[in-house]
Amino acid sequence: MWRSTTETENYYAVRPECEDDVRKSRFKPRAGKTLSARKWHSAFSAEGRLDIAKVLSRIQRGGVHPSIKGVVWEFLLGCYDPNSTFDERSQLRQERREQYAEWRAECEKMVPIIGSGKIITTPIITDDGQPIQEEGSDSQGQTLTETNNSPEDKKVIQWKLLLHQIGLDVVRTDRALVFYEDPENDAKLWNILSVYAWRDNDIGYCQGMNDICSPMVILLENEADAYWCFSRLMRRLRENFRCTTSSIGVQSQLDSLASIIKALDPKLHEHLENLDGGEYLFAFRMLMVLFRREFSFVDAMYLWELMWAMEYNPNIYSLYEELNANTEPSTTVNDRHLKQYGKFERKNVQTGATGTDQAGLSVFLIASVLENKNKKLLKEAKGLDDVVKIMNDITGTMDAKKACNEALKLHKKYLKQTKK
Repeated sequence: MWRSTTETENYYAVRPECEDDVRKSRFKPRAGKTLSARKWHSAFSAEGRLDIAKVLSRIQRGGVHPSIKGVVWEFLLGCYDPNSTFDERSQLRQERREQYAEWRAECEKMVPIIGSGKIITTPIITDDGQPIQEEGSDSQGQTLTETNNSPEDKKVIQWKLLLHQIGLDVVRTDRALVFYEDPENDAKLWNILSVYAWRDNDIGYCQGMNDICSPMVILLENEADAYWCFSRLMRRLRENFRCTTSSIGVQSQLDSLASIIKALDPKLHEHLENLDGGEYLFAFRMLMVLFRREFSFVDAMYLWELMWAMEYNPNIYSLYEELNANTEPSTTVNDRHLKQYGKFERKNVQTGATGTDQAGLSVFLIASVLENKNKKLLKEAKGLDDVVKIMNDITGTMDAKKACNEALKLHKKYLKQTKK
């Protein structure tokens, strides 16, 4: 048997002065349920092809052992094709590391502190692009060589204005962990977010991305590998961060949540509407940072890998690669590969779920929380503040495995209801 509690604490050590303030984790690796290093390695053929169905089954039962979380996440998030060989993945990993190095070098030319092991927490340029030289500093602000009216300059200015905000968020990220006592690790997180912001011309960087990226930095030692894992996850989440004057990024998911509750519990939906909560904005934070505030660091990672395993689609790698090639992704489902889908996604495939039916597992997880709090909400919620307070009561009290299983049941019930 694993010395599970000790092992988990060793992998994600907490600073002694923070131990009393950190929520205790519920997740413990369990022999026979949790995907162990031995089971992980045995799931590969001699050439390196992964039996993803076998792996998903184990993850859905008990998560992933801390010693292999990073490499397993790379597959769950579509960084690699399970049908690829060891050699093919090794070559792809090297190509991606070189690509990241090029992108980071591009950023370093504009702001040399990137890649130096340091970070920026104060503005380096004014809103109109003029460098700010701090006294006693060698200045990371670089003079723009073109006029400030060209599209390229506007992009550079917008990006440089983000860098200190990224830095401020980085120095607030997972401060209780010993890992971030090392300034080099802060710099890795800042580098990745800065490069990502430069590459994402549309959304760039938004607060909350630091919470999403931090576990990748902790789990994957190589900065480039952590970047690619984060960028793959952002393929799913980036629309959450798209906000305009008329809408918020998670609006479509909140709309889906409203439709689900209205279909399954019309009385509760009506009550929330009467409290001006019909837009379900109280669930905004949960969706934005994938329950990082509701769970301990360890339990949040456990919840994520459960959800990703349950939502897994064997076409995810080819889908991302085809999108990179600007071609139409294949949507054909091969029935022979049905076992290679996660529990949640398999049900969508089997029922041909579309539209609202295709809301992610995270939406159904929130719906299951609302269902569990049904009586309390109907009886005690007299205003939106009461709804928020009742929902906040779940912080530190939820079991990730139980929450996912209840979400799966609700998903099945919802699909059955909508097919009538």
